[in-house]
Amino acid sequence: MSYVILFILLLPIKFALRPFHKHTGRNLVIQTAKIGDFVNITPLLSYLGKSDALLSRSVKALACHDDTLADLFFIEEHKGGFLKKIRLAFTLMNRYSNVYLLHPNSTNLFYAAVCNATNKQFLSIYTRKWYHGIFYLTATDCLEHRRDTLTLESYLKLADRTLTWQNVPKHATHPLWQPTRTLPIAATPGKIKIGISISAGNKAKTIPAAVWAQIFTALRPLPCVFYIFGPPDENLYLDEFYHEINKADHTVSLVGQLKLEEVPYAISKMDCYIASDSGNVYIADAQRVPVVCLAGPCCLSEQRPLGQTLILAPADIAPTSYIFSAPYRFEDSPLRLFALTAADCRDIFNFVAKLIPKEQSNG
Repeated sequence: MSYVILFILLLPIKFALRPFHKHTGRNLVIQTAKIGDFVNITPLLSYLGKSDALLSRSVKALACHDDTLADLFFIEEHKGGFLKKIRLAFTLMNRYSNVYLLHPNSTNLFYAAVCNATNKQFLSIYTRKWYHGIFYLTATDCLEHRRDTLTLESYLKLADRTLTWQNVPKHATHPLWQPTRTLPIAATPGKIKIGISISAGNKAKTIPAAVWAQIFTALRPLPCVFYIFGPPDENLYLDEFYHEINKADHTVSLVGQLKLEEVPYAISKMDCYIASDSGNVYIADAQRVPVVCLAGPCCLSEQRPLGQTLILAPADIAPTSYIFSAPYRFEDSPLRLFALTAADCRDIFNFVAKLIPKEQSNG
């Protein structure tokens, strides 16, 4: 509600400055969610050609290496006090011809509404509050997004209602940014390089170590080497992982060894990626790396990897986690949410077996 009050206070100034708004042709894209959501807005960014963006600081390392983006604003830098909010509002007010609001929470709605752009396309979502109505009155048009519609496609349709997810590919950085240093990923002829994430940004989506043990057992007959991706604060999960999985030559820990901007290139060197519904799954999908995704509580109709993918979800548990309504605690335990059946393990084996390098399979 505080943003509603602030918007009402700024309305006289917004109207007074409107006659001075000029057609600049500039685009502003507003999406302040995390890594996976950023990857899923990249088809829109590519379609628009060049845009400014209001983003989360958590994706800064990717956004700064993306040639579809120009000026960047990070929401965390404009939340600490009245003056910071006002300063950003005035910066955005008369700057853009087109505004695309992809993540319509109260904060983002305020900044989109305060703009005097001639074309403002807002996503309308299932968590919309009654008091958001004043912001939506400023939109040129709204697109309804439901739990059973694909977010990536909803984002694209804000620019052109005829577009589908097949029309524009996604990326993590554009072009793919290559580190200047040599990454700790060895050449392994004849091996299947599998990247894995043993945790997720939402820790409730963390695959239990016991489930990883099932996956490793299922893949034991195959010539796999596993690369463990993760930030420095995942050592606790790594300890739990190694408690279930014997630390051997076929596992290589990259935990804490990669900067975020290096992750897309490192993942592009993998033959397969296995994880829950998390940022690295979408980075892998953007790099055309085959993905095994353990969906757990997540709604697959709304967001999922779209390339060469094996998606496993519990048959007896309805989805309870959605893009715009993602709890951090679930009624069911992780062991229930990510439980694998014998059929699931066979499917994982068969999916990965197809990725054996030709010289190995012919031998």
